[in-house]
Amino acid sequence: MDLSAMVMLKDNHIWASGSIGEATRRAKAVAGHATKVEVECRDLAEAMEAAGAGADIVMLDNFTPEEIARDGKVFKAAHPHVIVEASGGITIETIGGYAIECVDVISQGALTQVHYTRIPAVNSLSDPCCSR
Repeated sequence: MDLSAMVMLKDNHIWASGSIGEATRRAKAVAGHATKVEVECRDLAEAMEAAGAGADIVMLDNFTPEEIARDGKVFKAAHPHVIVEASGGITIETIGGYAIECVDVISQGALTQVHYTRIPAVNSLSDPCCSR
């Protein structure tokens, strides 16, 4: 399943609705029972509010490995059925710290945010479009 089959609530949706709980309840009502709702959360309190309102997935955003280990354990004890996603600032160097029991999914934005640079001088020897 990818985001085209889900609803993701980010900070601007939450602010527009007034609270995480209200945004989650509205999304669940509109999306229907078969559509998963994921909520971006900045701390444990927000994750607990989202889960209490019916979120299927909580994205613990910009947590350090130590924070996610501590808060993820507390969260999973209260909401074992809710998927926990670690996201934000995760690099190839730090990803191992997020591979822990309370984390179900790890997202690394750098995988889709990479910018490639084409340097004609380097490519001109092998690339026909650059050797004119």
